[in-house]
Amino acid sequence: SSVLWRHADFVRLWAAQAISAFGSRITRTALPIIAVGTLREPETVIGVLTAMQLAPGMVVGLVVGGMVDRGRKRRILIAADLFRAFAVLTLTLAWLLGVLSIVHVILVGALVGAASAVFQITDNAYLPALIGKKQLAEGNAKLETTEAIAEIGGPASAGVLIAALGAPLVIVVDALTYLWSAAMLARIRTPDTIAEVSPDGPAQHGLLDDLRVGLRTIFRTPIVRPIVIAHAMWSISGGFFMALYTVFCLRTLHLSEAALGVIIGLGGIGALGGALLSRLFVRWFGLGVTLLVTSTLSVACALLIPLADGSFLRTVSLLGAHQVLSDGFSIAFVIQAVSLRQTLIPKQLLGRANAAIHVCSGGLLALGAVGSGLLADATTPRFAVWVGVLIGLLVPFLLLPLVRLREMPRSPDDSHH
Repeated sequence: SSVLWRHADFVRLWAAQAISAFGSRITRTALPIIAVGTLREPETVIGVLTAMQLAPGMVVGLVVGGMVDRGRKRRILIAADLFRAFAVLTLTLAWLLGVLSIVHVILVGALVGAASAVFQITDNAYLPALIGKKQLAEGNAKLETTEAIAEIGGPASAGVLIAALGAPLVIVVDALTYLWSAAMLARIRTPDTIAEVSPDGPAQHGLLDDLRVGLRTIFRTPIVRPIVIAHAMWSISGGFFMALYTVFCLRTLHLSEAALGVIIGLGGIGALGGALLSRLFVRWFGLGVTLLVTSTLSVACALLIPLADGSFLRTVSLLGAHQVLSDGFSIAFVIQAVSLRQTLIPKQLLGRANAAIHVCSGGLLALGAVGSGLLADATTPRFAVWVGVLIGLLVPFLLLPLVRLREMPRSPDDSHH
């Protein structure tokens, strides 16, 4: 059934992402643990650390969309990998020399966040060029399945490795995975072509022109608009989650770092289920209903986080159930939402459209992260988590305009041929 496993270059792209997805999870788990455990920083600082991992993505989004549309995408992906490998290695070096500080941790979080944003924006535009738009839902499902497996193994093994070696040493593993990813991408044979300049009037190449083109593209495409607005609301809620989850589990609920790693790993099991079921849901219920139902269930299951309290068993059961269900439904949603976007936005505008979405969601994630850290310091982490979860409940209402959509619409690129 799967054409893509016989597509040698897709397999190379997949292999690059599979390993580096695993490494990224390790650093993502390690950075807040270095801040909470090794350096013992307060909630507000952890909110800032989270925001600084996200905010650069927003700045990069302003700059990079046009560069991606007009540049050689594979070269950009390789450069982003090499840069991330170098950045994370400086943490281990500083720790070995006894000069590791929270400023350094935040700076590396920011640099890796920026390079990861470049990678994601480029990757989203590169996939349709590599495999063609017909294969997109399958390609995205395969890549998300791999991300899900990394989410199962990454944080759990990070928790165990950090307990054994200490967070600063474990980060070396991440650097090696970025180098592997760069090597696999370098082996792709498909020529790295440059798309023709977009058909939206004269070739304007200013930063703001590129952002304007990207924003106009996503907000003028009727089916894409509700998804982008819903995604923005989800990002505010997501900022709360990213900043507070580690703090809430380690400080409020007094879980161990190893237990936290295992609980986050359960999310990967849910995500794997979501990736495998996503296309089935569309076949059974239609595309619009799938988007609405999966998003509703994902945000509703987040209510289990602030309800976690009491005995160890009850706490772990509620947090585990949230990870499995919320992540599962969220991935089922994301696969269809991203495929829809990649299908409906013309190929030569995809880089700028992805960048515009990144700017919106990155800015709101960062805002949510900083706000949640301040709120947690002023009240309690649990109260701040409640606020973040309740904001997320607005998401499904924003997707109501899509409920009648039955199947993936035709790509505008098809009508050019």
